[in-house]
Amino acid sequence: MELAYIPSPSRGVLYLGPIPLRGYAFCIIIGVFVAVWLGNKRWVARGGRPGTVADIAVWAVPFGLVGGRLYHVITDYQLYFSEGRDWADAFKIWEGGLGIWGAIAFGALGAWIGCRRRGIPMPAYADAVAPGIALAQGIGRWGNWFNQELYGRSTDLPWALEITSSSDGRVPGTYHPTFLYESLWCIGVAVLVIWADRRFKLGHGRAFALYVAAYCAGRFWIEYMRVDDAHHILGLRLNNWTALAVFLLAVVYLVLSAKKRPGREEIVEPGAADGDDAGASGGAAESDAEADAEEKDAAAKEDAEDDAKDGAESAKKS
Repeated sequence: MELAYIPSPSRGVLYLGPIPLRGYAFCIIIGVFVAVWLGNKRWVARGGRPGTVADIAVWAVPFGLVGGRLYHVITDYQLYFSEGRDWADAFKIWEGGLGIWGAIAFGALGAWIGCRRRGIPMPAYADAVAPGIALAQGIGRWGNWFNQELYGRSTDLPWALEITSSSDGRVPGTYHPTFLYESLWCIGVAVLVIWADRRFKLGHGRAFALYVAAYCAGRFWIEYMRVDDAHHILGLRLNNWTALAVFLLAVVYLVLSAKKRPGREEIVEPGAADGDDAGASGGAAESDAEADAEEKDAAAKEDAEDDAKDGAESAKKS
C-alpha cells in the first residue's frame, strides 16, 4: 500500500457550459505568456523597444505549435495511421502531443521571419527569450499531468505519480513523474541561463545555445526513464539520439561563437536608442519653451510695473 504519491486529476477537461476548458491548453497558454513577459523584460534591458518580443512572438508561437505537432505525428505516426486508428486525431492537439524539437525548429523559423521584418538580429532576440522558453516548457509539462501521459517506470517512491486511467494501453499504478522532473529541470535551466548571461555577458546567440545544451542534458536522462511507446535505435529512444545530437551542436556553436564573435551586441534593435534620444530631446525642447515663456511673463510684469510708476509720478507733478 502506497503511503504517499502525486494524484492524477480525474479528468483533464472542465466544461463551462458547452465550452471545454482543457488543462493541457491552459498550461501551454500560460507558458507562452510567461515567455513573452520575461523575454520583453530582457529585451528592453538590452536596449530594445517594449512590445517587440510580443510582435515577433505572433510569428514564432503559431510556427512552433505547428512544428511541435508535426514532429510528434511524424515520429509517432502509428498512433494515428495504423490499423484501427483515426487519422483525424492527428489534428487534435488539445489531447496532447507536441514535440519540443519540432516546436523549437519551426518556432525559430517564425521568429526569423519576424526579426527579418523588423530588421532585428535573430541571435540577439534568441538570447533574450531563451530563459522564458525554458520556463514555458516547465509550465507546459504540467499539461501531461492533466492528460495522465508521458510518465516513467513503475516506482513506490513518496513522490510517485498515480495513474488511474486504463485507456490507450495505460496500466493503473504509481510511476516516476517524468513530467515533474522535466518541469523542475527546465526551471533550473532558466535560472542557469539568466545567471550565466549576467555573469559572462553572453551574446550572439550563446545564451540560447546554453539553454539548448542544458535542456538536452536533462532531457536525455528523463527520456531514458519514460515507458511510453517510442521508436528505438541501437537500444535508445529516438528522442535520446535527438537530444544527444542537438546537445553537441549547441556546444559546438558556443565554442565557435565565443571565438569568432566575443562579447555582446551593442545594438539589438536599430532605431530604439534614437527613439529614446528623440524623446529626451523633445522633453528638453518643451522645458526650454516653458522657461522662455516664464521669462517673457516676468519681463511683461516688470514693464507693467514700470509703466504704473511712471503714471503715478506724472499724476503727482500734475
